[in-house]
Amino acid sequence: MPHLSPEDIAHYQREGYVIPAYRLPAERVAALRATLDRLIADNPQVRPERLISAHIERKPGQGLHGDGRNDEGIKGSKNFLALAMAPEILDLVESVLGPDIILWGAHIFCKPAGHGYETPWHQDGHYWPMRPLATCTVWVALEESVIENGCLKVIPRSHAARTTHPHLQEDRDDLTLNLRTEPDAFDTSSAVALELQPGQMSLHDVFLIHGAAPNTSGKRRTGIALRYMPGSSVFERHISRDGAGVATAFATRPLWLLRGQDRTGRNDFAVGHPD
Repeated sequence: MPHLSPEDIAHYQREGYVIPAYRLPAERVAALRATLDRLIADNPQVRPERLISAHIERKPGQGLHGDGRNDEGIKGSKNFLALAMAPEILDLVESVLGPDIILWGAHIFCKPAGHGYETPWHQDGHYWPMRPLATCTVWVALEESVIENGCLKVIPRSHAARTTHPHLQEDRDDLTLNLRTEPDAFDTSSAVALELQPGQMSLHDVFLIHGAAPNTSGKRRTGIALRYMPGSSVFERHISRDGAGVATAFATRPLWLLRGQDRTGRNDFAVGHPD
């Protein structure tokens, strides 16, 4: 089964990210791309960079989100939920997060050729509601993701202080989110581009500063970010951070306990699920 080596785990802990050796089989990647194409066709009112909660098949008030409008009737896909629940991916997550794993989100970042939105430098933890703040994001490439078409970039070791830096709000409509880490918080010259081929993936820490350039190339770039938190954290539904530029709906976000236990006893795994 896929796993992270001791060297991989040490790299994740030290640098804040890792690219494991494991990659999805080509046939599964092709099937997920076909699912993505159907999702985009079914939801023409949503920018493809903002396919939030794409793993939720259909639920008014909790499906995909684009610009904050009512999302009633917008469709997600159980195929992305199946990906998030895949044992081989959970094995990788367990190596860095521990045995108690809760799935709380999934976000497709599909940047169209020629006009894909920029993702500003930011820390996820600035606007996420779990306390203590802890999440491992698995970013799965469904298409080639390289410098040319705006691949994910990270600032190594920016997670080490375990703190969130001040963020500025951007008044622009060509960004995947409207928050940007203050520029004096890090050195962009240290950035590392996480170039991935289809089926490859990266894992990164909730405190890691990361971002992506706009896609001005002739080829589309798509990755799905799968969000996992440990059972030692609580998804605090009353916390809501405005200004990210996307509809979060944390109060009704469904959670899945995929491995181990909810050590806090406070996470609600009924909210947001069909009755």
